[in-house]
Amino acid sequence: MKFNLLQSQALNSNSSSRDERRSGITGHYQSSFSTVYRLIDLSLITVCFYAAVFYYELTLTTTGMILLFINVVSFQLAAEALDLYRSWRSSRTSSMLKSAAGTWLLSFVVTLTLGFLFSHSVTLSPAMVMFWFATSFVALTVWRGIMRQFLFKVRRSGMNTRSAIIVGATEVGYDMAQQMAANEHLGIQFKGMYDDRPSDRLTAEQKHDIKGSIDDAIELARHHQVDYIYIALPTAAEGRIKNILEKCSDTTANVYLIPNFFMYSLLNSRWQTVGNVQALSIYDTPFQGANDVLKRIEDVVVSSIILAFLAIPMLCIAAAVKLTSKGPAIFKQKRYGLDGKEITVYKFRSMSTQDNGPEVKQATKNDPRVTKLGAFLRKTSLDELPQFINVLQGRMSIVGPRPHAVAHNEQYRKLITGYMLRHKIRPGITGWAQVNGLRGETETVNKMAKRVEYDLDYMHRWSVWFDLKIILKTVVGGFSGNNVY
Repeated sequence: MKFNLLQSQALNSNSSSRDERRSGITGHYQSSFSTVYRLIDLSLITVCFYAAVFYYELTLTTTGMILLFINVVSFQLAAEALDLYRSWRSSRTSSMLKSAAGTWLLSFVVTLTLGFLFSHSVTLSPAMVMFWFATSFVALTVWRGIMRQFLFKVRRSGMNTRSAIIVGATEVGYDMAQQMAANEHLGIQFKGMYDDRPSDRLTAEQKHDIKGSIDDAIELARHHQVDYIYIALPTAAEGRIKNILEKCSDTTANVYLIPNFFMYSLLNSRWQTVGNVQALSIYDTPFQGANDVLKRIEDVVVSSIILAFLAIPMLCIAAAVKLTSKGPAIFKQKRYGLDGKEITVYKFRSMSTQDNGPEVKQATKNDPRVTKLGAFLRKTSLDELPQFINVLQGRMSIVGPRPHAVAHNEQYRKLITGYMLRHKIRPGITGWAQVNGLRGETETVNKMAKRVEYDLDYMHRWSVWFDLKIILKTVVGGFSGNNVY
């Protein structure tokens, strides 16, 4: 069904006036809106400063005012560096709050560093300074959260909105249209889909949904009747995309390219810059930079505490293993660790004989190799306790995908797509798959595939709080299972 441009313009002239009324002040004066944010931030920082001085009954001196001035200036500079006052309409609330927190932290570090230079004349107490830091931190983040919810409510009512069209009736294009409808709080109103394909190449649904040709879409943008243009053509259509972008350059609409990466299982994708060339990672680790440091601190702290409490019980278990069967108390097995590199993993020996060669047989129900004590250790996962030493060594993590024997890795990497991606992070003592009942023997490929699915989901969702949730679930109910032999 071809789109009649004259009818479209007539319809849009009416809808445009409606949209103009509904978009409100914030829709037209984004720079003014940004100015309001700046003024509120500076007001909150100043009010918190005076509140801290008043609370600690201090005398406000010239040097104190200089510190406040330094902080206000450094906050604005940090805000520009971290792009705090950009439009956060289509971004996550958590990203916006992180940016605000980072801006405040950076400005406060600068303030303390410069304040140290004339510390001899500053009468502000350390307690007052920390009070100022804490209250300002809370104020800057809380007011943004409240304002965010207010804007969501306003946009749901039809104000402060943006109109959007999609070029390309593709799977990813339909995906985008559905997301606009499902997230109406973002205030992005879907106005139609446009495509140049002949009718014999379109499905009945596409014929119904397509409002016109790509030239029709460009014409709408030229007449300022659309704010956002999303190009959802396949990346193979590079020539068509380039031609469309050239035409879009004659409009004032915001233009976005949606690569059809839905065909890949994106894993912690992020942009990487090499010189002046940008590349999008398809498979990446969530633990880079600060996240890697945070994860390592978590591992060292938690494993140290656990080993301090369990040192004597572990010695008792080691003695019991030695006394009840022949062989070493600790069994060492080769596993794949971070980046698929071979590591040595420690466990209390639970079998009379242990496999560590090219052919490894998983323990099964009533396995004759498992000792009586070993059966108890395996059932309760106490045989895994020496792996906390692996964590301190940096070979493993508290939470992560369970490490499999090298032989099993070589077997399943050929059978399960994406199997080796679980090695983009350190293996764990417990994991998201294990607390969801996927422990013990994996006698079918489907069971192993399900475990890998949970491992990759963990990598997508990682946070310190998610780790703590998994640790808590492990302690409460994860040390037992019906499929562990």
